[in-house]
Amino acid sequence: MTRSVDEAQELGAFVRAIRERLKPPDVGLPVGARRRTPGLRREEAAQLSGLSVTWYTWLEQGRQMSLSPSALARLAAALRMAAAERRYLFRLAGKVDPDPGGTFPDTLPPAVEDCVKVIDAPAYVLDRTWTARCWNGKAEALFAGWLDGESDRNLLNYIFLSPVASDFICDHLNRARRVVAEFRAEAGAADGAFRDIVEGLAARSALFRQLWSERSVLGREGGERTFRNAGGELLRFEQVSFALAGAPEFKLTLLVPR
Repeated sequence: MTRSVDEAQELGAFVRAIRERLKPPDVGLPVGARRRTPGLRREEAAQLSGLSVTWYTWLEQGRQMSLSPSALARLAAALRMAAAERRYLFRLAGKVDPDPGGTFPDTLPPAVEDCVKVIDAPAYVLDRTWTARCWNGKAEALFAGWLDGESDRNLLNYIFLSPVASDFICDHLNRARRVVAEFRAEAGAADGAFRDIVEGLAARSALFRQLWSERSVLGREGGERTFRNAGGELLRFEQVSFALAGAPEFKLTLLVPR
């Protein structure tokens, strides 16, 4: 991916701001008697990152230059970047983080479950591997075989492995095809959590293997969702999804009755 001049300059300014914010004791360095620059020196940041001073200097100057994911990962770790800062770094650089799993929190914010319970429509929260982390009573009643009992909570496992999903989800094949394309768009090839789900499904579902091999990629979107309950009644909903503020790896999904 070719970066624009503005992106290169913003990347350099961002890295410089992070460097100047850090103090030597933050990274295990002595303060020293005379320091002419706030925070760390460029030479110190380069050394901590295992990078050449020239490469690091050019980066802060906003030059168009080769940026490898591994070098950016070392830089993010050395400058003690938080998860959001690391994601911003890789986005500006136009690179894929080689270790995205290390930047995602696994704990759902405490207030989220209480919020989901008071929503007067089927609602649930998925984590980045599309595993349900909390849901309300209406969602549990709607999704028998997924959110009730001791069923597996991963949405893809439900769609492809549950014996009731193909009858319950109207137009199951096209919905399954879209879900696979959306999941691929969010999956990282080097991410173990995604890889485990893909390998597990590929070993157990011929349909998943077929759809995964198509290599379709689509962004997640809402829209009409239609289900058929055990009595043959059609249930129509409008699906809406939101990323949670402060925890964008979690997605809140609501199904508004139509």
